[in-house]
Parts: sequence; structure tokens; C-alpha cells
Amino acid sequence: MLAIAFISLPSKDSSMDFTRKALIRIMVSGTLIGILAGFVGWYIAVEGAEREAVDLASEVSIETIDHYQLTAVTHDNVPQVAKLVSDNLIFDWFDIVELYDAAGVKLAESLTDEGEAIENQIPSHKKPSYNEASYQRMELDSGAWALRIFIPIMQGEAVWGYMEGVRVVPEWQRDSISQYAMWVALIAAGAAWLCAIVIYPLVVFLSREHVRQAEAIRAGNLDMMLTLGKAIALRDSDTGAHNYRVAWLAIELAEAVKFSKDRMRALLLGSYLHDVGKIAISDNILLKPGRLTDDEMEIMKTHVTEGGKMVDQIPWLEDARSVIEYHHEKWDGSGYPRGLSAEQIPLSARIFAIVDVFDALCSKRPYKEPFSYQAALNIILDSKGSHFDPDLVAQFEAIAPRLYEVITKADESECKVSVRQTTPS
Repeated sequence: MLAIAFISLPSKDSSMDFTRKALIRIMVSGTLIGILAGFVGWYIAVEGAEREAVDLASEVSIETIDHYQLTAVTHDNVPQVAKLVSDNLIFDWFDIVELYDAAGVKLAESLTDEGEAIENQIPSHKKPSYNEASYQRMELDSGAWALRIFIPIMQGEAVWGYMEGVRVVPEWQRDSISQYAMWVALIAAGAAWLCAIVIYPLVVFLSREHVRQAEAIRAGNLDMMLTLGKAIALRDSDTGAHNYRVAWLAIELAEAVKFSKDRMRALLLGSYLHDVGKIAISDNILLKPGRLTDDEMEIMKTHVTEGGKMVDQIPWLEDARSVIEYHHEKWDGSGYPRGLSAEQIPLSARIFAIVDVFDALCSKRPYKEPFSYQAALNIILDSKGSHFDPDLVAQFEAIAPRLYEVITKADESECKVSVRQTTPS
């Protein structure tokens, strides 16, 4: 019966939520990486194709210079031989060719008709001075590509002169390079997407395995917690169901005041272990059938501070401390251990104080019979503003009839099953 009213197990929802988030993140990451990989692939492919064309042009240029033995001719013949070299190179390889000596003096220049048309678009440069071949890619006003190549002319280990050539990349070659680069980009992007598709089920599997292991740890922690709570309850009660019932009652009242999941978890943990400090109280006092003396009552009151100390060094139970330590505080400040009043008392402790007293009134104990619903409710109502938060009492009064029907009919096994289903991860 209690299970109907309980909230569902959050860890399953969390697992599904993680799976959805993982899918979205992997898709977004795959898309971004695919775009980046495609861009890089395109750039590398274009760069590679251009470099291949430049290397071939450079090789032909050096062979042509060597063929005419430019570096070996006499000084007077250098201009004529340089002109032969430049004229020869513009037929198949360049649209503009310029040859310089080591001092940067131009020796010869040759241009095709297309070279003459674009010459004014080529940036001027300082006197050449370099010892390694290089190139630049330029986009002309027409949208065409042009490759500007710089080649040192060597004589042994020394630089004899320089050759600079400009080649307008033909449209067919430009299209070929673009198509090749596009294929490389698509393959790179596809590989990134394929990796994302392969990774997703692996991430989901690891997530589920993580949830399974976390559930096993959680179940073990819960078993220890419930066993401890039941052992404590059995010391001064005829049943361990009290802990399960008050946990459920606390959840119902907390839902009525719209508690968050995190605060709900703290309330539940505190409800299970609210009397854990009674371990420190001797049986002579805890099980005394008659009224406690003033000294004995002072000792009994220490169970809340002792309980707080017990969970102080356990991180996952730290949130439960407010219930354990302050559930005997009263709205008017007459409670213990610190005499807190009104909203100084943590809300979870104020909620638990109401349901703890209500369940105790409605339960049979060795020293008393259970109160009727109306008698128990009247005590709660009479204590609002003194013992209990008036606003919470009003909320509790609205749901009390249904709660009473459930807790008076549920046995311990039903309570325990429901509590296990309710505890947040």
C-alpha cells in the first residue's frame, strides 16, 4: 500500500537522463569534430596538391637553369642566357618568370599574355634574400588562384642568384584540387561521425555498468542503514516499522511543501536514523518503564547530539544531521539541544518533528495503546505555534486522514519494501 504513494526510484531516471545527454553531447561533438576534421582535411589536401605542383615546377626550373649552365657562363653572357632560361620556363610552367643575381639585380624577365594581365596584381617585394625554396598562394581579382614561387639559384654552397615565378592555376587544375580536397574533407568528417557512432553504445554500456555498480553500493549502504535504524527502534519499540513509517510520512509532508530532490534525500536519511544517538543511552534509562527523573531526562536528551556526532564523519550522511540533531527542537524555543525557535530550526527537522509525534501517538507501544485518529490529530493541532510550525501543521492536517489510513494498515514488510523503493540515490 505504501508503495503506491511513494516516489519512484530516481537512479533509473538519472540513467535515462544521462543516456539522452550522452547522445546529444556525442552528436554535437561528432558534428563539431567532423566540421573541424573536414576543414583541416580540406586545407591539408589543398596544401599538399599545391606543394606537389610547386615541387615539380621547382625541379623543372633547376633542371632548366642547369641545362643552360646559367651559373657557369661569363659575366657578359649572363643576361642573354638568363633570358633564354626565363623564356623557356614560361611556355609550360609559369606565366611570369624573373631572374636576379645575388645582389638582387634583375637579369631577365619573361611574361605570357596572362602574366602581363595580372602583373599589376602581384605585390612588389624587397631585394630577394633567401636560401630555401618557398611559395605563396594568392587569389586574383578574377577569383583564380596564382602560385608565387621563390627559388634560390645555388653555385655549390653559395647563393648565385634567385628565380621568382608566378603560375596562374588553370581552371581544370583548380577544379581537380578542389574535388580532391572535398573528398578528403568528407572522408575526415565521416571518420569523425563513425567514431561518434561507435563510441555512443560504448558510453551507454559503461554508464549502465556504472549505474549497476552504484546501485549495488547504494543497496549495501541502505541495508546497513535500515538494519541500524531497525536495531535502534527495537530497543524502545515493539517493532522496527516505526522508522519506515515516519520516513514515508515525512516524504508525504515534504512533497506537500514542494521539497527538492536533494532536500528530500536528506530528510529520508535523517528519518531512518533520527534516533541513532540512542545507541549511547544505557538500557536502564532507555527501557525504564516509569517516568524518567530529571537527571535521567537530561541524559536521554543527549541522544540527539550523540547522533549528530555519529554521522559527522560520514560524508553521504552529513545532510541527515539536521533531522538527527534538531528533531526535538520546538517552534517556541523550548526544545533541545540548542533551544532553537521558529525558522532557526531546519525545515527538514520541523517536518520530521510533526510526523514523528503523529506516528508515535498512533502506534501501540508496551506502555500505551494507540490513540485514535482524531485524538492524535488534536494533539498535533493543539501544539501548533508551541511545538510545531503552524504552516506545516496546516499542510499536514490536509493530508492526515489519508496518511492515517495507510500507516494503520501497513505491516513492517510492506513498509520496508516501500522505503527501499523510495530512497534517492
